[in-house]
Parts: sequence; C-alpha cells; structure tokens
Amino acid sequence: MNTEAVIVTDKLTKRFGPFIACNELTFQVDKGEIFGFLGANGAGKTTAMRMLCGLLNPSSGKATVAGFDVYTQANRIKQRIGYMSQRFSLYDDLTVSENIRFFGGIYGMSISDIKKKTSALLSELQLEKEAKTLVRDIPPGWKQKLAFSVSIVHGPDIVFLDEPTGGVDPVTRRQFWDLIYEAADKGVTVFVTTHYMDEAEYCNRVSIMVDGVIADLDAPARLKTKYQVSSMEEVFYALARNAVRKAD
Repeated sequence: MNTEAVIVTDKLTKRFGPFIACNELTFQVDKGEIFGFLGANGAGKTTAMRMLCGLLNPSSGKATVAGFDVYTQANRIKQRIGYMSQRFSLYDDLTVSENIRFFGGIYGMSISDIKKKTSALLSELQLEKEAKTLVRDIPPGWKQKLAFSVSIVHGPDIVFLDEPTGGVDPVTRRQFWDLIYEAADKGVTVFVTTHYMDEAEYCNRVSIMVDGVIADLDAPARLKTKYQVSSMEEVFYALARNAVRKAD
C-alpha cells in the first residue's frame, strides 16, 4: 500500500455554540487505504465526515483532503472525492443508464467520457440488459453495486462511504466489499463508516470515536490484541460502553 497521505488532520475541531461535536481530531489516511471510521450514535463521525468533504467549516485545527485545504479549497476537494450513503445514492425514477450519465455530469465529466464510462460500467456490472430499467425495479444488491460504481465514476482520489451497506443481506454486503477492495487496489482511498463490526475487520485501520474524540486508532488485529478480545465488536464495546452522547 502506498504511504502517501491523502487525508491529514491536526486538532480538527467543530463547535456548535458551547457543544463540541469533534474535539481536536488528529490522524492521517494513506493513498489506497481502506480506513474505517466508527463510532456510536452521537460520537461526531458524521460531523467529521462533513468537514472532510468540504461541506462544513471547522471551528479550529487544520485538515487537507487530496492535498487541498478544507477552509479555503472546499470546491477543489469536492472535485476529487466521491460520496455514497445508505440514505441517498441513486435516483429511483431514472434508469440505470440515466443515473450513470447524471452523476457523471454532476462530477464534471465530458459528454464523450460519460458515454465511454456508461458503456464500460454496464459491462463490468453485467447490467447491459437493465440499462433502460428504472433503478427502483432492480434488486437491492445490484442497486448497491451500481451506487458504489457511480460514486467513483469520475476517478476520484478518495471515496467517502457513509454506512453504505445498511439494510442489505450478508451476501450482498460481502460482494460490495469486493468492489471496495478492487477500488483500493487501483489506488482509490476508501473512508467508510459502518455499524457492522464484522466490516471493521476488512479495513486496513480503524478509528473509533467516542463523545467527539478519537478513543483509539489502529489496525483491527492490533486493536484486538491491545484490548485482549477476539472481535472488533468487543473492541468497540470496550471503548464506547461509557459514551454519554446518544445522537449524532
């Protein structure tokens, strides 16, 4: 794995009045790394992700994403990242092909590149026959794979995945992670939040937030050794069981 840092934070902090949502977050994520960003409800992970995506200005501290400053170059950051969430990823009332073309346009791709990429994605995902099918009518597993492919259609440096596998069956979740591995092998950095602790095992490193701070950060195997447990679920419980916050 390339050790070039593509996300760097130094005491990154976000306050909402007297409430400190994220308190002095300091970490880095390397190129091609699968970085798990975990935390109980209220931990501050959503706020942190919004700052890194250029959607929310920090209160203090420093951060760069894909080499760009989160304070002054938010628009440049948005051009170099992809994003996928459980709640909203595709338009159900557009066809498979229309979704690919639409998001290609949103990400600023040229018409010729969009046409080439649409054809390539339909072939890679084996969705040629469903190209004119409304997204609402394709199986959930296919929809998840399409959503991920669309989020990196423009070739970003980093893709942010916000609980992307929520509500899908275990087999589909594992197939989805195969796509993540393929993207990482091509040099795409994957920054992923998840409530499934088994998925934390698939990450190169995992950060666990508790009440606005990073409680620990390391490779899953080292975290399990450190806390003398056999699973990431037990690691998470050891760190988050005394959390005060209940909503993010």
